[in-house]
Formats: sequence, structure tokens, C-alpha cells
Amino acid sequence: MSYQGARETPSKIPEKQHISVRDHMATNLITFTADQTVEDAAKELMEANISGAPVLDNDGKLLGIISEGDCLKALMSEKYHNHPSTGETVGDCMVTQVIHISPETDIFEAARMFLELRVRRFPVLDKSDKVIGQISQKDVIMAMNKVNGQTW
Repeated sequence: MSYQGARETPSKIPEKQHISVRDHMATNLITFTADQTVEDAAKELMEANISGAPVLDNDGKLLGIISEGDCLKALMSEKYHNHPSTGETVGDCMVTQVIHISPETDIFEAARMFLELRVRRFPVLDKSDKVIGQISQKDVIMAMNKVNGQTW
């Protein structure tokens, strides 16, 4: 004998949603080359109101990432000591050990990577290692706001 009351028949459990990075990455990127000056890169970052961008070779392959912080380090030395511009290049200051992501990566995996690795952006590379986009923490948050959830 059961002491439980009548219950609704459970509806079909929704299938796991797959939302890929490809669906939410930025594709119209500002990029730099290694031979550009840090001053030019800093100016371009400020004008575009972004905090960093990929550095590419002539074939569109990733060489590194240049960020506001990288530019600040280079410019502070010159400006603080009142030295003329040393002409440091993006290649001199960029981070070269860059973790990238595939366009097919699930958005939840990207979120986990952001939390674990504490980075602000991931370049998105295709199978031939060319940069095809970039995904930021903001992009992931916007994607998650579109995910269907349940009310408990």
C-alpha cells in the first residue's frame, strides 16, 4: 500500500541543450600585427573600447594577445621616466602563451574554462589554426541568459 498521494505523470525530460561558442563569438575583430607599435595598439584599444585583441601573422594565425595591461606596462616605463618613445612593438609586449578554444565548444565548457583559468577572452580557432572569432566572458553570460531553465 502506498501512502503517497496522486502525482502527475512526469513530462518528458528535456534534452540537454547544446549551445556552441560559434553561436555567440564575436567575428568582426580588431586585430594587430606583431610589428605595430604599442602606442598605436593602445590607442586603437581605447578607441574601440575593448581590453585586448589577438595578434595575427599574415596568414591569420594566432601569434599572441595584446591587452590594456600589456600596453600599460610598456607605456608606463616611457612616460614615468619621461623617456622618448622606444618604439616597442606589439610583438615585444604581447602574451604568447594563449589558450584558445574551438568554435564547437559548448558554452558551459567555455564558462567553466573562464572560471578556472581566470582569463577575459579566448580566441576561437578553426581546424587550420586561423582565428575566426573571439569569445569573452560577457558573450558567455549573454548566451546563458538565453538557455531554457526549470523552476524548482
